[in-house]
Formats: sequence, structure tokens, C-alpha cells
Amino acid sequence: MRNKERVLSTGDRVALALFILAGAFIAITSVSMATVRIVELTSGATIPVSVEFIDAPAIATAGDESLPVLIDTGVVTVTGLPATGVVPGVLGQIAFAVTAAGLVAALITLSLRILRGTVFDRTNTRLVMGAAILALVGAAAARFFDNMLAGAAMAHVTEGSFDTAVLTVEPFPYLLGAFAAAIVGTVFVVGDRLQRDTEGLV
Repeated sequence: MRNKERVLSTGDRVALALFILAGAFIAITSVSMATVRIVELTSGATIPVSVEFIDAPAIATAGDESLPVLIDTGVVTVTGLPATGVVPGVLGQIAFAVTAAGLVAALITLSLRILRGTVFDRTNTRLVMGAAILALVGAAAARFFDNMLAGAAMAHVTEGSFDTAVLTVEPFPYLLGAFAAAIVGTVFVVGDRLQRDTEGLV
């Protein structure tokens, strides 16, 4: 039996249809959030910026009690952010929006092909691998630009007197994501090969 003649169950079709709707909602929401943030960054108004600190000492107070602590993350509000912060901030949002929209588009296309009965073929394999690569590269790029924004924001607020953990990326999540993508891609490659071999015997 040819791959395109396969028929999915009603439950599978409903699940895939819901997945497509959820993906479209995620893509629209992500692009909308990125657009709002870009407008915020370019408006020159006071904006919040998430930053990471390198074991910054601080004093936590509650009533009359105080306790020395080390701060790892926080949010600073910046007014009049310079171009050195605005540009990477905008690029980070663009990377986030493109990654989210591209990933959802690839997975929706894959879902539509599966709804039509095409599961294992070279196009689906390319869609899976392309989506995985886009997710890894896009996430790393968004993280990189966000770190540049955080560094520029802290430099602007403190006039360069405070160091932050800028331009750092935790490698483990990306290695784990790459490993998962490789497994999924291998499944589709092997599935496509086995299917073609089986069809050749019919």
C-alpha cells in the first residue's frame, strides 16, 4: 500500500487539528509579543530589562532584619537606552519571532502532510531537521542578543561600574536539544528507508 493511501483514525485527525490550532496561536502570540517589545525598546521610554549578575552581594531586608545575599538575576529599569542596547534588543526579538513562527510553520506543514497520509518521506524528514536546526540556532541567537541588551542596560544605568554575566550561554540545554533532534531525525530517515524498502517488495 502506498504511503499516501494510508488513513488516519478520527482521533489522530482531531489531535493533529488541535495541534495545528495551538501552533497557530503560539506563533501569533510570539510575533505579537516581539512586536510590542520592539516598540517598547525603540520608544525611548523607561523599560524593564532582565539581567544576570556574577554573584553580586546585596542586603535583603524585612522589617528591622537584614541578611546578606548573592544576587544571580534581576530586573533593572532603563530610561533612554542607547543604540548599543536597542539594536541587540530588537535583533533578539526578531530572532525570537522568526524562530517561533518558522518552527510552528514547519511543524504545521508536517502535521498537514501527516493528515493527508504522508508520514515518512524525505520532505517530512527535511521539515523535522529544518525545524530542529532553526530552534537551536534561533534560541542561541535570541539568548546572545538578550545578553548584549542586558550588558548595555547595566552599563547605561551604572556608567560601567557594575559587571554582569553577559555573553554567556549554558551549553547543556542546546546539547540536549541537538541530541533529541538527532534522534527524531534518525527515526524519520530510517522510517522513510524502511517504507521505501517495503513498498518495493509489494
